[in-house]
Amino acid sequence: MTTTWISDDGEPIDKKISIYGWVLLFTRGGAIIFVITIGLFLKFFLRLFEKPLFRNRRPLTPHITVLVSRISLWILSIPVKRFGFPLEKAGALVANHSSWLDIFALNSGQRLYFVSKSEVAKWPGIGLLAKATGTLFIRREAKEAVVQKKLFEQRIKMGHRLLFFPEGTSTDGMRVLPFKSALFQAFFDLNLNSECFIQPVTVTYFAPKNEDHRFYGWWGDMSFTVHLLKTIASRRQGSIEIKYHDPLLVSDFAKRKELAVAAEKIIRSSHIFAAANPKN
Repeated sequence: MTTTWISDDGEPIDKKISIYGWVLLFTRGGAIIFVITIGLFLKFFLRLFEKPLFRNRRPLTPHITVLVSRISLWILSIPVKRFGFPLEKAGALVANHSSWLDIFALNSGQRLYFVSKSEVAKWPGIGLLAKATGTLFIRREAKEAVVQKKLFEQRIKMGHRLLFFPEGTSTDGMRVLPFKSALFQAFFDLNLNSECFIQPVTVTYFAPKNEDHRFYGWWGDMSFTVHLLKTIASRRQGSIEIKYHDPLLVSDFAKRKELAVAAEKIIRSSHIFAAANPKN
């Protein structure tokens, strides 16, 4: 997850956290930390039995990630509405990227394994959580294409549902940036590409009442800590909508760019804010 996209409209005006907001921050934040800690403990404990029996297939521990994500969103009082059905076939999901909240929102819907840049593994706290949830770390370099293909193929053959963000960066949640096609190539090189699918997923954030429409977006030089605290301390919360679209069969496309463009168009057209502003 990166924050390299810069908005021409600037950033939302930061509001001071009220006394009640600080109360929410400590109660909600403490509860979420507790839930995540218990989840990590259960994961590490179950892996003692799961790893020797199933190795990296992980049939049990991903359910903990789903549960922790759902409880965390419930603690935050952010409801999630889902439309459509998550991918059940071999392949991966691609989604637009607005915030660190995407991780909780998407993980709450089904067992997933995120594809992330290798640097994230070294981030304090987040790196540990990413490793514990089975995130696939890659280097986004052309010379790593062969390695990526092998990693993707191994994971998909194990029944894992991979998810990556083709935009390559998070935004203000009001747009869908052009998709980068590099990671799509790995799915064309797989030995099972004739039965491999890519499912577009649209994630739309609706801000709390009387707040900037970009409230949940995280981009540019915005501080992760400040954005995290602001989100947790918000007295009113908005909502999230997730739309699972019909999966695209990889073999139906001649090139990776065609597949990337098709997925981008589906997500953009179903994103209420992006569709209303085609210039973004």
